Amino acid sequence: MSTVIETISGLVPQIKSSGEGIDEDLALALGSLGPEDFFRLLPLTDQLRRHFCGAEIALCAIANAKSGRCPENCAYCAQSSHYQTDVKIFPLVEVDELLAAASRAKERGAGNFSIVTSGTKVSDPEEIQRIRDMIAGMKRMGLGPCASLGFLDKETARAYRDDGLAHYHHNLETARSFFPEICTTHSYDQAVETVKTARAAGLYVCSGGIIGMGESWAQRVELALTLRDLQVDSIPLNFLHPVPGTPLGGQPAPGAFSCLLTVAMFRLVCPTRDIRICGGRERNFPDAQALLFAAGANGIMVGNYLTTSGRQWEDDRRLLREWGV
Repeated sequence: MSTVIETISGLVPQIKSSGEGIDEDLALALGSLGPEDFFRLLPLTDQLRRHFCGAEIALCAIANAKSGRCPENCAYCAQSSHYQTDVKIFPLVEVDELLAAASRAKERGAGNFSIVTSGTKVSDPEEIQRIRDMIAGMKRMGLGPCASLGFLDKETARAYRDDGLAHYHHNLETARSFFPEICTTHSYDQAVETVKTARAAGLYVCSGGIIGMGESWAQRVELALTLRDLQVDSIPLNFLHPVPGTPLGGQPAPGAFSCLLTVAMFRLVCPTRDIRICGGRERNFPDAQALLFAAGANGIMVGNYLTTSGRQWEDDRRLLREWGV
């Protein structure tokens, strides 16, 4: 057994007691593990997931409520106006349409449902009011209302919270050191400030990133440490699904092993946080879906994503039934 595994094994009781994750040096060392040691790591990450998050796997779903024409130039994004893609373009949907999608998600087992809009932020008063009506409607039907609406100011955050918004999602996307390779139309600090604004409003904050955009292992560790320092509540991990027409359209897949090791690293760095696996599961884990839970994930996004299709609901139901989660 490698020294890294022995060290982590010895630290597990302390992590359970304190809730404090492993340090940067040990997180960096995880990147050198091979498959044999990785399988020795899984019982440890699974222990921590169950200890801090319980045995259940949380299901969440999203709706693309406003699509395309985004002025930002994020290199992975089909909705950026800087690139020629086949993405559908439409304005903010009507309240009834969004609530109908939320009701379908609830019937299929989702506990949380998110309104997602393209663009830098939602600033039009009519759109803000429509979103507030959506939030209130989801609250009435017993769903946990979530939203991903870009940059957020304090007043709007409090208004959404008062309407019943439970979760606010705003990804950092990648490490600060790699961010200039991904986006140049807004700063990393703007994203960090939105996370802080949502937390200050009393919202449960989801913030994570996209794995496999060309970042190094050290930069994945850097992102995990940044999210730990920001004390986010949930870390959604996406795995790049390249979109033709974007700068990352030809990016090769990082491989299931690298992605699973990344999930394990995030659980060890942020042991008390929810870790949800979102976009890219189909491409990057074709035969390894169940290993995500042993690696430390305690939630998955079900249904379709923003501009790409997800797994069939019944496939995820069968996966969870077969593994007793």
